[in-house]
Amino acid sequence: MTGNTPCGIAIPQVVDNAAYLTELHDFLKRADALGFESVWTQEGILGKFPLLEPLSLLSHAAALTTNMRLGVSIMLLTLRNPIQLAKTLVTIDQLSGGRLDVGVGAGGHVDEGIFGYSKERRMRRFAEEIAVMKALWGDDGASVSGTFWNFENQSMNPKPVQSPHPPIWFGARSEVGIRRAVRLGDAWMGAGSSSTEAFVKQMEVVRRELDAANRDPATFKISKRVYIAVDDDRARAERRLREWFGLRYGNEDMAVRDSIWGSAAQCTDELAEVVEAGAEHLLLNPVFDDQEHLEILAEAVVPNL
Repeated sequence: MTGNTPCGIAIPQVVDNAAYLTELHDFLKRADALGFESVWTQEGILGKFPLLEPLSLLSHAAALTTNMRLGVSIMLLTLRNPIQLAKTLVTIDQLSGGRLDVGVGAGGHVDEGIFGYSKERRMRRFAEEIAVMKALWGDDGASVSGTFWNFENQSMNPKPVQSPHPPIWFGARSEVGIRRAVRLGDAWMGAGSSSTEAFVKQMEVVRRELDAANRDPATFKISKRVYIAVDDDRARAERRLREWFGLRYGNEDMAVRDSIWGSAAQCTDELAEVVEAGAEHLLLNPVFDDQEHLEILAEAVVPNL
C-alpha cells in the first residue's frame, strides 16, 4: 500500500457477535501487514452502544501488531484522574515499543457529576491534567502547583519510550479549543461527526492560531477522522450509514452531513478534498463490513491519496 497521505484505520470496537475476538485479531494483524500507518479507538464509557474501553483495547492491540501506531481519539480528560491515567498511558507506550498517540478532549456533553467531578472550573482542571501528566512523564522529582493538583518531588517510572512523552492529540471544534490545542498539544484531529465543510473552516482557525503562536506548522500534525462506506451501490451505503448513525449518535441525518460514501473512486475524490483542505493524516472509519473495508481501502483508496 502506497500513497502520499498517511492513513490510519479505526479498530472495530463494537462487540456484536460471538466471533468478535477472532475477527478483531484478524483485523489488527491484517491492517499491520497491509501497511496502515495507525489504528485508533474511541471513547464511550456510558450508553447503550456496546463500545469497548479504548485504552484496554489499545493494550491488547499492542501485543498483536508490530508496525502501526496505536491511537485513541479522544478521551475526555475531565472524567479521569491524570495521575492514574499517566501510568496507564506510559504502560501502553512501553508495551507497544513507543507507538502510542494520546487523543484528549475537554468534553462538556457528558455529565461530569456522574463520575464524581464538578463542572466548576472544568477547563482549568483540563489544562492542569495535561500539566500533571507531562510533569510525571518528565524528570524524577516532579512538582505541580495548581488549583486541583498540588504535589512536590514525585516520580513515576518507567518513563515513556517516546521522549519527552507520547504525542498529545487534541479534539476540538471551537476557536478557543483549537487555540488550546496549538498551545498545549502536538496534533489536532477534526471530529468524525463533522463535515468536510466544517473542517475547511476549522483549518482557517488552525492556521491563524499557529501563526499567532509563532509556531512552526511542521511541529503540529493535522488529521481528520472520516466515517466512510465504500460501495458501488451508493443508495445502499447511505442506508447503512444512516442506520449506524442512528444507533451511535441518535441522528440518522448526520450520515449525509458527516460521511463519505460511494464507489472507491468517489470516496477517493472526496477524501482528496479533505487532504487539499490541510489534512496531513486521515483516520478512516468504516462502520460496517470492517474486514472488507480494510482490503478495499488498502487496495483502491489509500494508494491514490
